[in-house]
This record gives sequence, structure tokens and C-alpha cells, in this order.
Amino acid sequence: MRFFRLLKIFAVSFRFGLDQMLLEVEPSGRLLAISRVFLFWRRLKEPRAVRLRKALEALGPIFVKFGQVLSTRRDLLPTDIADELAHLQDRVPPFPSAQAIDEIELALGKPVGELFAEFSATPVASASVAQVHFARLADGTQVAVKVLRPGIRNIIWNDLALLDTAAMLVESVWKEGRRLKPREVVAEFAKHLRDELDLMREAANCSQLRRNFLRSDLLAVPEVYWDYCATQVMTMQRMYGVPISRADALRAQGVDIPMLARAGVEIFFTQVFRDGFFHADMHPGNIFVSNTGQYIALDFGIMGTLTDVDKNYLATNFLAFFQRDYRRVAQAHIDAGWVPKDTRVDEFESAIRTVCEPIFDKPLKEISFGKTLLRLFQVSRRFNVEIQPQLVLLQKTLLNIEGLGRDLDPELDLWKTAKPFLERWIGEQIGLPAMLNQLAFEAPNWARMLPELPRLMHHALTAQMPVQPDLNLIRRTGREQRRQSRLLTLIAILLAAVLGLEAARLLQLL
Repeated sequence: MRFFRLLKIFAVSFRFGLDQMLLEVEPSGRLLAISRVFLFWRRLKEPRAVRLRKALEALGPIFVKFGQVLSTRRDLLPTDIADELAHLQDRVPPFPSAQAIDEIELALGKPVGELFAEFSATPVASASVAQVHFARLADGTQVAVKVLRPGIRNIIWNDLALLDTAAMLVESVWKEGRRLKPREVVAEFAKHLRDELDLMREAANCSQLRRNFLRSDLLAVPEVYWDYCATQVMTMQRMYGVPISRADALRAQGVDIPMLARAGVEIFFTQVFRDGFFHADMHPGNIFVSNTGQYIALDFGIMGTLTDVDKNYLATNFLAFFQRDYRRVAQAHIDAGWVPKDTRVDEFESAIRTVCEPIFDKPLKEISFGKTLLRLFQVSRRFNVEIQPQLVLLQKTLLNIEGLGRDLDPELDLWKTAKPFLERWIGEQIGLPAMLNQLAFEAPNWARMLPELPRLMHHALTAQMPVQPDLNLIRRTGREQRRQSRLLTLIAILLAAVLGLEAARLLQLL
């Protein structure tokens, strides 16, 4: 199976001239010249970035997804390729409805007619690993039923193995491969793909995000119906709204577009810094807007998490950027161990200032975050900054937020929108309120430990007092040690004899 998949990859790569893209990296240029002589009949009229995008689309949904992730790694790719990969669309033809019904019945153990009062055989959405059908429960509740593609697991395991092999080659033959950690990026990608294959996990993600925003006017998250969920099937509340990409339809409904754009930024920063749990696949197909202007989140297969250390590091850097305190940014990178300890702070600060200073005091429409990121990555390459794989999803989501903001309101000032939120969050983490919250959090532990303190102190004091040695115990221990020593000596003699006989036999054979 994997052999034939590899053959297809080679065939597609040859058809779109990906071999030529690899040979272009060879310094001497001789291999490229020889290749063009022998393959003179092959016509490659389209630019290399377009050919790469089409090759990934031809190889299937997993390679398309990986191309989408790579499009955020501008430290790894030339600008033209990164820009083209950003245009990848994960549009996959649906699989037959009969197969979807079979999967539902197999997973839930009942016929579809008994599970649902009504089930639409025509899928309303189809993606790389699953498709969605509308249905109605017996009590009249309108739901959306998500079903995994049959056989998708084997395809994904094989493709991931091939991607890991390719990443290993990149790490081995490219001098900067180790710093960019391509195998760790593939491993992170594989982890989230495996999560997508477990719809119970996605249902749990959905439930958690809904709980985080249950009383919010900014974001609506569907309710999960657990009695109709399994590893291959997820049933959730049907949500009604307009895709966020249809700005004209939203304006016709009277939605305040600039306010909607600001709300999107606030939702993102709330997920990242308040909860450390964020929707990491925020492309326009997964975000709808209700007629009241409330965001609706869909598709919870890819969620990002951040530790308190990550959140504090990010908040510190964001605020330092907003305040144009580039020395603080440089020092934070050094303290975190992301750059070598012997890096000169003043030189790193100057390089960051050169990249970031021109982007301030401008509306979003005048800022090219793609070029800014590219220049930042060039700076990181110069100072040997280690790319952190755990933040790849956050980088991808930030770029999605940028795209949504630009589409909705080109005049949006991302910095002014985010800065008050971050300052408020930092204040909650380091002031008197933060100390009181920590005291309240630890209070149950203290309430349990305080009554035990006298007993613990008594044990600690008595442990320091000299005790009368047990002579019988000492004698028994000595006898046991001597017995074990004799046994080990006997084993060593037998082992040496066996090894001697084996060595003699080998010498006779020679």
C-alpha cells in the first residue's frame, strides 16, 4: 500500500516538475542542466509555486492540509511559495451517502430511522476527513451530524509516514533544517490530525469551548448531544448564520462590520490569554455570523493549548511590541532560551527595531504582515533563533485572524484593539487581584494541611532523634548479603565457562 502511494507521489512530482525545484537548490547547477537536457520534451510553463500547489492538491487532502500549515512557515519557504500555498482550499468531493449511513449505524448501533426523526442524505459540507449531514431528533431538535470518511485512517497513517521521511531528509541535507525542526513540525501536525480522527475528542473540544463562552455575547458554540456521538460520529446543535466571508450579506442584515472585526480580535485574545485554549482552524469556512452579529464557531478538530509559561511569554512580548520596547523583546527571547545565551542584546534589539518600527501607526490595510513575518524570520535565522513547534498553531491562527480582519475592515487597527485587553490581562496576573486569586485557589489545600501540621512536626522531630540499633536485624542483613554474594559469584563463574566454551568453538570454526 505504502509502496504504491510512494509511486503516485513520484509520478505527481514528476508531472508538476517538483524535481526541478529540488535541483535548483544544488549550488553548482550541473544537475539541473543535465536534467533539462534529458527532459527537453517536458514543458513547465507555470511558475514553480503554482505547480507545487497543484501537486499538493493532486496528492489529496492530507498534503493539502500540510501545505496550509507550511504556508505559515515563512522561515522555511521562499515568499512566492508561501503566498501560493496560502491559497490552498480544502474542498473535497463528498463520499456516497449510503456509506455515511452505514458508518452512523455501525457507530451508534441503531438504524438511522430509529436514531433520527429525519435525516438528510445529501451532505451539506465535505472536508478532508469528514462530511456533515443535517438531521432532526425525536424531540424536534435540529442537529448536524458529522461522519468520518471510511478508510481515512489508513490513508493518513501512510501519508504521515512519508511526510516524516521527507522532513528527516530536509533535516539531514539542509544546513538550517535542524534549527527549523521540520520533524517536530510534522509530529505536531500528525498529533492534531490524529485528534481530528477521534470525533469524541472533537465533541469534548466543542463542549469545553462552549463552556468557556457560555455567557458571552461575542461567540456562540453549538451544544453537543452525547447520546449520538462516537469515535466516528459527532452530533451537535445545528447553527444558523452567514459565512463570515460574505460581508455584503452581513451588511444587508445590518451587522456592524467594524465592530464585528474588533470582536474577532477580542475573541481570539480571550481564548489565548484567558483560557489557554483556542480554536486553531479559523478560516472563513469555519466561522459564521448570526443575524445579531454574534460569531458562530464550527469544526473543533484542531484546538490549540498554551501553558501559563507560554501565555506569560506571549503577553510580555506583545506588550513590549505595542510599547516599542524592543530591548524587552530581545531579552525575553534570550531568557526563554530561544536564542544562544551569548547573543548581544543590543544587536538583537536593533534588528527587531528595524523590522517592527515601520509597521506602527498604520491601519491594517497598509501593513503587510506577510512581509513583516518574513523579515522577522530572516532576523531569527541570523541570530539562530530556535522555532518553537508548540507555537506553530498559534502562528497559523494569527495569520487567519489577520485575513479575517482585512476582509471585514481594512481600517482595523489591530494594535489598538488588542493592547487594552493585554494590559488588563497582565494586571490580573501580577497585581493584588492576582495574589488574592492565588490565595483563593490554594485555600482548599491549606485547609486540608493545617490540621496535619502538628502531627507532621512531631514525625519530623522524632525522625531526628537517635534510636537504639536492632542487633538481630543487623545480623540477619549481614547473613543475607553474604548469601547473595556467594550466589552472584557462582553465576559469574558459570557465565565465564559458557563464554569460554563458545569462544573455543568459534576458534575451531575459523
